[in-house]
Amino acid sequence: MDYQLVIKFWRKSLDSEAFLETLEGKLRDALGTAAVPDGYDVSPREINLFVLTSDPRPAFRRAKDVLESLGVLHSVSAGFRLVGGAGFTSIWPLRTTRKFRLP
Repeated sequence: MDYQLVIKFWRKSLDSEAFLETLEGKLRDALGTAAVPDGYDVSPREINLFVLTSDPRPAFRRAKDVLESLGVLHSVSAGFRLVGGAGFTSIWPLRTTRKFRLP
């Protein structure tokens, strides 16, 4: 698994972070062996969920269905990078000028 997919949740747009445990379980089911959840970090402004995968775009499409079903897709941005890399490629939301970065 050469890539790290990062799904970023903006805290001010979330009701609570209680959905994280539910989300991880549903992501495991949706992603199967194509990706492995790799934990998350929580800060006052955002929550970053890390996923290791060989193919980040299809993995995000599967994850997007889960996010939509939980009603949190509106508060998400996502990007990916090579494991250990510094530069991200933004994949959500679909705006070509959008840059993805971690704090």
